[in-house]
Amino acid sequence: MKKILFPALFLWCSIIALSQTPAPPKPDALALVSDLHNQYRIIANETYSKLGNYDCKLDMYLPRYSTKPTPTVIMIHGGGWVSGTKEITQMHIQPYLAMGFAVVNVGYRLGNVAPAPAAVEDVRAALRWIGRNAKQYLIDTSALVVTGHSAGGHLALMVGMLPQNNEFDHASGIDSLPRVAAIINWFGITDVADQIEGGANKRDYAVRWFGREQNGDLARRVSPLSYVRKGLPPILTLHGDADPVVPYSHGVRLQEALTKVVSPSRLHTIPKGEHGGFSREETLKAYLVIQEFLQQYNLLKKS
Repeated sequence: MKKILFPALFLWCSIIALSQTPAPPKPDALALVSDLHNQYRIIANETYSKLGNYDCKLDMYLPRYSTKPTPTVIMIHGGGWVSGTKEITQMHIQPYLAMGFAVVNVGYRLGNVAPAPAAVEDVRAALRWIGRNAKQYLIDTSALVVTGHSAGGHLALMVGMLPQNNEFDHASGIDSLPRVAAIINWFGITDVADQIEGGANKRDYAVRWFGREQNGDLARRVSPLSYVRKGLPPILTLHGDADPVVPYSHGVRLQEALTKVVSPSRLHTIPKGEHGGFSREETLKAYLVIQEFLQQYNLLKKS
């Protein structure tokens, strides 16, 4: 394990919670930031898919001096499928860089450009693009970890849980996709139908993603709960039990379903946690849980 890991995690969790910690970083922490910055190069706005006049783009954060394939995190932004950009996840990327991962930060078509299931098709196309270009960018396709927050958590689950050559892969080519090694789901939607078909859990962003066609059958087909089965990659879910946007029950139901089929998984509950905005202590604990999870499945880069 790199010695930079724990100090860098403390640093970046402090930065995430900056509003609660007005004191500036210490000089040694600033040195760690500088070291981390010097260790990576960024390739921005690489087109991974062209659909009509729309280019789907991703950014890559790659080890500058690596000579062999590197374990890689695929990051997917949230925003209810109707807002947000890949740039809003830049702070969430930092702990994974500190752990020695490369990061691929993925954008996708929002609901105003193309309704459901376009976002699912796009992130699967991004996975296929990564497989095609892994050799060029020294990406270790045997150690791909996909993650995201909220709608990004939903899309991360769909990237890792969908079987090969399913109905949402038709637009991205015929070659096989690389297998995802693990999924880190931050309070992602696991039952999309629950959020469009009415009741207390109906959400405007989900309705907007589907547009005029409120298709309950499609909603179930883009729901991670529909793909629970044996043989899935390990799944870690992190969810606040007071989440007012994506109900905590979504994380609980996924965990219960995975446990029932004996699929490797874990639910980390953040007591009284809402929809993100966790304290520095809660954030640090969550990343230490993630680190332990990745260690358990041998996905951290060796020293």
